Amino acid sequence: MATETHHYPAAIDGRPADAAELTALAFAGFAHFTAIQVRDHRIKGLDLHLKRLHGASIEFFGRAVPEETLRARIRAAVDAGPADQSLTVTVYSPDGEFTADSMQGDLSVLVRSGPPSNGPKGPLRLAVVEHERPLATIKHVGESGKTYYLHQAIRQGYDDAAFIDRRGHLSEATIWNLVFWDGQAVIWPKAEMLTGTMMGTVQRQLERLGVPQRQEEITLDRLKTLSGAAVLNSWTPGIAVSAIGSTAIPDAEAFISLLHRAHAAEPAARG
Repeated sequence: MATETHHYPAAIDGRPADAAELTALAFAGFAHFTAIQVRDHRIKGLDLHLKRLHGASIEFFGRAVPEETLRARIRAAVDAGPADQSLTVTVYSPDGEFTADSMQGDLSVLVRSGPPSNGPKGPLRLAVVEHERPLATIKHVGESGKTYYLHQAIRQGYDDAAFIDRRGHLSEATIWNLVFWDGQAVIWPKAEMLTGTMMGTVQRQLERLGVPQRQEEITLDRLKTLSGAAVLNSWTPGIAVSAIGSTAIPDAEAFISLLHRAHAAEPAARG
C-alpha cells in the first residue's frame, strides 16, 4: 500500500515564504516561538500558546502582534494542512538582529508545518548538567546549549539531560519540563525555567480533577525521596524518567497515566 505524503509549507505573514526570506532567517538568533501539535485539525491549550507569544513579544520587542492576527495565521495553517501535524509559530522583526531598527516597526509571523510527533516512548535516563538557560522564561531561538548538552548526555550513555542551577535546584530538561510525584501530589520544580504550554494545560486539568500539586525546590538529595518523575512538552503530557544522574527513579505508571488523563481532559479548539 502506498504511504500518503503531505507537503508541509511555510508562510510569512499569511503568504507563502520564498527561499530568500527563509535564507535570511536560517541563522537568525533574535526571535521567539511556540511549538504546537495539531490533532484532527484542533489544538489543545491554544490560549496558552497565544499568551506565550504575546508575553515574549512584549519582553523582546516592546510590542506584540495582535491576537486576532496570530489566530488567523494559525488557523490558515491548520486548515491548509493534514488533520494531524506540527506547527511552529515564530515572531521576529523583519529588520533583523544586531540593530536598533528591530526596536520599531511591524513584527512578522513565520508559521512552519511538519509531521506530527508524540515524542520518544521512554523511559528516559537523564544526565545532570549545571546550566541556566539565558532568558529562561522565554521560548526563544538560538539556544545551541540544549543540543550540545543532549549530545554530551548521549555520549555518557544517557538519553537526554536535565539542568540544575547554581543553587543546586533542578529546573528543566533540554526541551522538556520536569515534573515529579511523591505518591500523593504532583510536584513542579521551583526554579527559573520556561513554563510550557503542556505544563499549563496539565496543571489546570489536575486542578479540575482535584489532584494535589505544588511547587518545590528539587535538589538531588530530595530526588532520592520521590516516587516518580517525568518529562513533558508539546509532544506529550508525560514520558517516564527512570534515572536522573546516578539516582534511580521508581517506576510510577499511575503517575504517568494521571498526566495523560489530565491532558485528555483538556478541550481542543479549531484555532
